[in-house]
Amino acid sequence: MTESAGARHGGAPGARGRTVIADVVVQKIAGMAARDVRGVHALGSGFARSMGSVRERVPGAGGGGRATRGVGVEVGEKQAAIDLEIVVDYGVSITDVAGEVRENVIAAVERMAGRDVVEVNIMVSDVKLPDEEDEGEERQRIR
Repeated sequence: MTESAGARHGGAPGARGRTVIADVVVQKIAGMAARDVRGVHALGSGFARSMGSVRERVPGAGGGGRATRGVGVEVGEKQAAIDLEIVVDYGVSITDVAGEVRENVIAAVERMAGRDVVEVNIMVSDVKLPDEEDEGEERQRIR
């Protein structure tokens, strides 16, 4: 009787070993997916954004701050829970934007990280008014 190659080596190649996905990977996926939704101006509170812009200018202060700002995750072997803090553009339907963000984040995390997303909690911390300048932006002085 001949053995199949899969049985001889303990099963299918995809089932041999373990894949670990760091929390920061899921944070970045969720952050990018949330930013892709029309009506999302930024992630994180105004204070977090201004501190992040200062931190990004410091050499060696660590990368990925912008990608993970406003995103919190709990990642297990099979599931993930995600908390987002967003700033929306004035004039958009906040409930519609939140729904689209939730759908986009769930789809991206489940597709890319292979984790079942059990919840996506969204806190809208601000509304970006058309005449407001972003915190951390330098004003241009044209005369």
